[in-house]
Amino acid sequence: MPVTTGPRGRIDKRSAILVAATTVFARAGYAQAGVDEIAAEAGVAKATVYSHFGDKQNLLREALVAESDRAAEANLAVVEGLLDPGGDVRGALEDVALRLLECFTDERSWALRRLVTAEVVQFPDLADVFLGRAASRVNQALADRLLALSVAGELRIADPATAAEQFGSLLTGGMDARTRFGTRALPAAELAGIARSAVDTFLRAFAPV
Repeated sequence: MPVTTGPRGRIDKRSAILVAATTVFARAGYAQAGVDEIAAEAGVAKATVYSHFGDKQNLLREALVAESDRAAEANLAVVEGLLDPGGDVRGALEDVALRLLECFTDERSWALRRLVTAEVVQFPDLADVFLGRAASRVNQALADRLLALSVAGELRIADPATAAEQFGSLLTGGMDARTRFGTRALPAAELAGIARSAVDTFLRAFAPV
């Protein structure tokens, strides 16, 4: 029987266009980014972009949704590392911290944050998309894991949501300066050092007495 590749090819093209759109929008800005440039980046015809997304404004929002979901899933998978720390809470926190930093400093993650920052004044709803689909979901998942560790007596946390925000701030608060806003790749040893330092400070506040 013949194999139909149409639906799969359509999905692949859509995905390629969304990745290309995020890259081009983050690099050039929404106003300067051309659909022809996005099409070239994706390796598709310009008409294909329009057939999938209609116009550039809709493409911007769809790209942000897709990248926010991708970033969220990557971070949520990392946070699950706290589900069973195996009696070594510090070690589990350090491993999760390092992997969250790797997600944060991924080039696609930088492109996503640049895009939101650059266009949120013109399109205020982009902040809600990013926060709702990525940042808030990850913070809630981290809060849930920290609460479970607190109930188990491994940590002492009264407000898990705030503790999760503080953990994230300890990890990423200095990343703009360290990476020169994403233009400098950090060596693995530096990332590991940041993770250890963040966990050390976190445990000083939340380790059981």
